[in-house]
Order: sequence, then structure tokens, then C-alpha cells
Amino acid sequence: MAKKPSLKSVAQAAGVSPSTVSNAYNRPEQMSAQVREHVLDVAARLGYPGPDASASSLRSGRTGSVGVLFAQDLTYAFSDPYCLELLTGIADVATRTSMNMLLMPVGPHLASGAYSRQEELDLVQNVRRAVLDGAIADGVDPTHPVLQVLTARGVPVVSTVADVGDRCVLVDDHAAAVEVGAHLAALGHRRVAVVADSLDDGAPLAAADDAPHLFPYSRLRIAGFRAGLGPGHELTTVSAGQNTRTSGSRAAAMVLASGPRPTAILTTSDVLALGVIDTLRSEGVTVGREMSVTGFDDIPEAREVGLTTVRQPVREKGRLMVEMLRDPDGAGTSVTLRTELVVRASTGPAVPRWPQTEKEL
Repeated sequence: MAKKPSLKSVAQAAGVSPSTVSNAYNRPEQMSAQVREHVLDVAARLGYPGPDASASSLRSGRTGSVGVLFAQDLTYAFSDPYCLELLTGIADVATRTSMNMLLMPVGPHLASGAYSRQEELDLVQNVRRAVLDGAIADGVDPTHPVLQVLTARGVPVVSTVADVGDRCVLVDDHAAAVEVGAHLAALGHRRVAVVADSLDDGAPLAAADDAPHLFPYSRLRIAGFRAGLGPGHELTTVSAGQNTRTSGSRAAAMVLASGPRPTAILTTSDVLALGVIDTLRSEGVTVGREMSVTGFDDIPEAREVGLTTVRQPVREKGRLMVEMLRDPDGAGTSVTLRTELVVRASTGPAVPRWPQTEKEL
């Protein structure tokens, strides 16, 4: 059986040192194009696949890979406009710097105690085994055991939640929501419903503002809506479940059936708002006149339907998170990106209670 080619045998055949062969694969900028081409040609002729990546990472302490942790499954992540925009920002830097992205769905947080010990172990198993230079955690709750595993391993984490991980890239969810609430208050809205995305799976249900199954950013936004609306308002929260258009549509149906009807429905994402608008239109409700609706994110479809929303720089958030992992000394420990309230046709002055439901008569 023929002996497998090695770095040393390639160096001998090419008439160069072993370090030159290593540089041809790992540090091509340190040699001329002609020398590198010669080394790679010899390696290809001998059937040498290149240096062992695991051995190289052990020597250098770097793997060239970053984990991207999602609190949802990947099927959802690839269908959600916010997640896609965040991944695009991460990929912009990863592509430019030849860094690998390892997408890792880690499941929801365990604050509700819904998982057994074995389920918890299964949940973090992939993160225990992953070879990473660092991890990006988007919307992962501070109580999630996967964060404890990464900390114990010494893997740096950059998060979109304050006080989670080593560094964070944030938007001021509370302050942005205060602007939304103040905008609605100025239009005379006092009876308001909030449709929020959460970890619930099933029919929408009423929820407390700080319910643990709501995502951290949802809780911050709900508190901001309430503060911006000011004294004398009535605000009810509906936990819609996963951030999908269908969830928003079902939550809106619940709001309309629960009476007395609000004059505005605020949502924690544009996707939910689009679902709310679907239901309102199917019920013959004129959005912006009979019922105001707001979103959060400013995805392309929000502009198309005239949705009042909060614009946040999602792609820039992704870019900065990778840069913080690549250069932890240069990017600081916390960055808060600016948001902007974008007022469009989906919000207007509050109208009197219209039309009365059977429950109100």
C-alpha cells in the first residue's frame, strides 16, 4: 500500500522547505505567485490534500470558523427577512476575510423549565463539540445553557442582547419603541394592543408584558410602547408565537374578537405587522384610518405596504458582530446602533369605537 504524501514529502519533491509548503496553503501573501503555483502543482501531482486543518488550528489557536447561534430552527431563519439580512452582514465580512460560518440552531431558552435534563444535554451537544474562534448569538436568552457552555470553553461570544456574552451590538429597543408609543399618543390613541413574537407554539394568547416566553427584545419594546403612550392608556399584549406572517394574522383575529377593539395594533416586527394587516383587510378594516398598525425593522415589504415602523441597520449589525470577534481590541465591548422612526400611511388619528362588537353591545 502506497504511503500517503505528507507536507515533508511535498517539500522534498518541490525542492523547498516544509514551512514554504505550509505557507502556500495558509499564508500565500508571504511568497511569490510563481513559487506558490509550483508547490501546489507538485502537491496535486502527489495527491497531497493540504495541511491537516485540526492540527493547524491546535498550533495556531485559530480555526477560521465562527458559529452563528439562532434561538429558532434554520428553516425559520432562512425564511425570516431579519435573519436573512443579519446573515448577509455576517457573510459580507466572512467572505472578505475567508472566514467560515457555522449556522447553529440552539433552540429556545429554558427559563420555563420545559426541557428535561437529557433534552438540555442534547441541546448543547453540538456547541460542546464545535471548533470555533467565536460565536454570534442573536436573540439568545441570557439563561440559555449554550451560553454557559461557551463561557466554560473560553469561546468569545458577541450578542444582540445586552449583558450576554463578552461583547454586544445592540439597538436601543426600548427607546425606539418609546418613539412609536409617543407617535401613537400624539394621534390620540389610548386603547392599544401589542402583538409580540415569542417562544409559544400554537394559538395566540394574552400575555404579561414581561412574560419569560417573550423574546428579550420583545419585552423591551413592549415596555417602550407603554412608556411612550403615557398615562391614561390601555395596552394589552398578545403572544403571537413564532415571528411569521401567519402568527401575526392569527393574533390580529384574536384582538378583533376580544373587544372592546383597540384603535391601534403595535407589533414587535414587520413580519407580524404584515400578518395583522392581512387580517384587517380581510375583515374590511381600512388600515391607517379605522385601525393604525406599526412594525419594527423596516424590511422591503414594509415600504411596499406603507407600514409605519422602526428602521434598524440589521446588515450593519451583522458586520460589526463579526468584526468584534476578529478584532476584539479595536471594536470596543458594546456598540449601540441608531434607529429611526419611519412614519407611513399605516398610522393615522384615532377614531371613536367602531363598529361595536356583539360583546360590547
